[in-house]
Amino acid sequence: MQRVFTLIALPVALALASPLAAQTVAFGGSRADTSAPVEMTADTLTVDQSGGQAVFTGNVLIGQGEMRLSADKVTVTYAAGGQQKIQSLTATGGVTLVNGPDAAEAAEAVYDVATGNVTLTGDVVMTQGRNVLSGERMLVNLADGTAQVQGRVRSVLQPGGN
Repeated sequence: MQRVFTLIALPVALALASPLAAQTVAFGGSRADTSAPVEMTADTLTVDQSGGQAVFTGNVLIGQGEMRLSADKVTVTYAAGGQQKIQSLTATGGVTLVNGPDAAEAAEAVYDVATGNVTLTGDVVMTQGRNVLSGERMLVNLADGTAQVQGRVRSVLQPGGN
C-alpha cells in the first residue's frame, strides 16, 4: 500500500511544482521588428574572417527596431557563406536588454537573430515599471513580445500598478 501511494504522490507533486519552475510574462509591451537591420557600435572591432566571427568590445550597443542590447563585449557569429547574414550575437559583461518599456539585466545573453529569441543567463533581473522579476535564465521571444523566466523565480509586484 505504501508503494502505491509513493507512485501516485510523486507525479502529483511534480505537476504541482512545475508552475513554480518557470513563469511566462509579457516583455517589451509589443512585438519587436526582428526583420529590421541590426546596428552595432563599439569602441573596437576585431574580425576573424576564417572563423566567421567579429568581436565588438567596449561600450557595445546593438539596436534592432525598438530593441537595444548593451554589453562590454559582443561576439557576432555569421551564418555560413560569409558576413552578409548574422546567425547569432553573444553578449557578456554588464548585459542589458531593453525593449519598449521593459528592461532585463544578466551576466550573458545570446541572441538568435533568425528566431528572434534572446536567452539571458546568470542572475537575470527584469523590470517592468516598479515591478521586478528575477531568475537564473530568461528566454525572450522578441517576435511575440513574451518572456519565460526559470530557475528560482522571484517576483516583487508593487500595489496600485506602476
